[in-house]
Amino acid sequence: MNKKLSLSKTDVKIAGVCGGLAEYFGIDATLVRLGVILFTLAGGAGIIFYLIAWAIMPKDNGNI
Repeated sequence: MNKKLSLSKTDVKIAGVCGGLAEYFGIDATLVRLGVILFTLAGGAGIIFYLIAWAIMPKDNGNI
């Protein structure tokens, strides 16, 4: 199986970062979103992580 980390087209709330991470690791996107929220509330690292991931993750081309 050839998995690629990319922004999700189907599980999108803001940009698809959490959905893409969830698809890559095979977990529920809600857990990833909760993790980002917790890191955001614990000092703002979640926002920085999200913005960097949004900038560097390629868009999903649909060939998964």
